[in-house]
Amino acid sequence: MTNLEELVQEINRFEAIISEWDESQRCVAVGLKRAIEALHKAALTNLIKSLKQESMSALRHAVNDEVVYAVLLYHELVKPPKPPLAQRIQTALEEVRPGLKSHNGDVELVAIKPPDMVEVKLIGTCSNCLASTLTLSQGVEQAIKNHCPEITRVVAVNNPIGNNTTSGLISPFSSKITSTWIKVATIEQVPEFSVLAVQLAGSSLILHRQGITVRCYRNACTHLGSALDQGKVENGIITCPSHGFQYKLETGECLTAPDVSLESYPVKIKDDKVFVKLQQL
Repeated sequence: MTNLEELVQEINRFEAIISEWDESQRCVAVGLKRAIEALHKAALTNLIKSLKQESMSALRHAVNDEVVYAVLLYHELVKPPKPPLAQRIQTALEEVRPGLKSHNGDVELVAIKPPDMVEVKLIGTCSNCLASTLTLSQGVEQAIKNHCPEITRVVAVNNPIGNNTTSGLISPFSSKITSTWIKVATIEQVPEFSVLAVQLAGSSLILHRQGITVRCYRNACTHLGSALDQGKVENGIITCPSHGFQYKLETGECLTAPDVSLESYPVKIKDDKVFVKLQQL
């Protein structure tokens, strides 16, 4: 009996029988199995060393036999075959995809450019997220490099011209844009030690007050667009409840990642009423 499948089936049959024994009997059988395996591994290791010294071609020929290869692989004396590069990249993308989808984002493979570069495209909310560079480097790029050490560069490409996934961005060729001051709250309604969330003209905003100064920001973390209004505010710093990004409410500056800040809106106060300036088409 030399067929690998038949040999494996025979081993599985005996393992199933042993699994029904009581614990003391199983311990004896398992101990015997480990001792035999240790003996075989030591013998195979010595055999491989000898063949390497005398004839590498003979060793390669032996490993081509599926039974020999299976036993050497079982004893970790040969490395398992590496999946194709494209398959490993897709495996890496599948690892980060659930996190991106939880925020209505995604990523797709665009191109593999030998010898060491991969192009990807961030889509959904990830495509126009202000912190997409951070998402790429900390998430997508790291996952790809973990599975594909030969890849040293992961580049995010822009969406093609005419692709509607950039909705929400204002085109310079759109209809005339006007700015309007809109009342959003009274100054007493805006807290000093928290934030007030308001919905205005289809936009979600947060307001924060320091003394008589009120500031307004878009209610969206620059990382993946998560709402900030449920985040903890302490010492003038708000923490995103989803991924822990922190922002100074006095300036909108992000303390977690440099060069990304909350989107701010002009504010004015008149007769204890708070007005926010919004752009409208």
